[in-house]
Amino acid sequence: MGRKSRAEIRKVLPDPVYGSQLVTKFINNLMMRGQKSTAERIFYKAMQEIQKKSGQDPLEIFKNAVENTKPSLEVRSRRVGGATYQVPVEVRPERRQTLAIRWLISSARARSERGMTLKLVGEIMEAAANQGNAIKKKIDTHRMAEANKAFAHYRW
Repeated sequence: MGRKSRAEIRKVLPDPVYGSQLVTKFINNLMMRGQKSTAERIFYKAMQEIQKKSGQDPLEIFKNAVENTKPSLEVRSRRVGGATYQVPVEVRPERRQTLAIRWLISSARARSERGMTLKLVGEIMEAAANQGNAIKKKIDTHRMAEANKAFAHYRW
C-alpha cells in the first residue's frame, strides 16, 4: 500500500456492444490469464441466452442482478488492546460494485451447469430475482455486520 497518496482510479472504456462501463468491468473480472476475447464471448453469449429465456432487455436484467448483489455493510477487523473485533462499516460505492461483480462471477464458477456461459446465465437470472449464491453471500455479510453492531463504536 502506497504511503504518499491514494491510488488513482482508472476510467475504463465502455464496451462496444452495450456502451456500458459496468459491462467492461464485469468482462475484465471474468477474464482469466489475459484472454479478454474469450471472456467477451462468454459474456455476450450469456446475454443472448438471457434475452431468449426472459424475453426482456438482458442489460436491464444484468444491471438489476448487480444492484441486488451490492452489499451496504461489511465487517472489518480492528485490533483494540490485544483483541481483534469485527467492526461493521458502510461499504464505499466503488467497493460495492466490485464486491457484487466478484460475488456474481465466483458464484457462477461454483455452479454445476456445463459451460461458463450457462453458469453465468443461471447466476445472473437468479440474482436478478433476489436468489442464488451471490445474494446469499450478500445476506451473510449483512448478517455478520448486524451481529457485530455492538462493536460499531470502534469504527475509524
